[in-house]
Amino acid sequence: MGDRETSNHSDMNDFILVGFRVSPELHILLFLFFLLVYAMILLGNLGMMAIIMIDPRLNTPMYFFLGNLSFIDLFYSSVIAPKAMSNFWTESKSISFAGCVAQIFLFALFIVTEGFLLAAMAYDRFIAICNPLLYSVHMSTRLCTQLVAGSYFCGCISSVLQTSMTFTLSFCASRAIDHFYCDSRPLQRLSCSDLFIHKIVSFSLSSIIILP
Repeated sequence: MGDRETSNHSDMNDFILVGFRVSPELHILLFLFFLLVYAMILLGNLGMMAIIMIDPRLNTPMYFFLGNLSFIDLFYSSVIAPKAMSNFWTESKSISFAGCVAQIFLFALFIVTEGFLLAAMAYDRFIAICNPLLYSVHMSTRLCTQLVAGSYFCGCISSVLQTSMTFTLSFCASRAIDHFYCDSRPLQRLSCSDLFIHKIVSFSLSSIIILP
């Protein structure tokens, strides 16, 4: 019986997001806190993107990067916050297997992309300070677009690797993720597989991402 149970560990249809281990009375306060923070994120980032698109004086590389940074911040917050808030009102707190895969993939995609985009913004400021006379030549529209596209490409590659490695693990009997969203580290704790290769790849990816 135990062997049959173990063989089916990877066939789970859903997971349980444990979330915050607090009394039910505090769930309303946590919901309101999350709602307030998420509303501020929405208003701030949407306002930033709208101003940059409307005002022609802001059609510069710096604000082009800032607009993309606001877009990324808006979407990786939207990957987590709505599901976390809905779980404050439900008893099951479940998330489907596909939903968990999507959360990990999208969150990793936007987080890694943000890191590379910040590196591109640092390069933009370096050129502006060290070589201001040739700034408009170096930071052309084509280069800015390539830097943003390259950031998304690197984020996608990293996200695909991280997500695929996470969900090729064999999961043990427990479906309870000790977090308020799907993340690779809590899922590793549910795994019965050897995590040595997974940790090496994760460390390598993290080093590559941090270096820029």
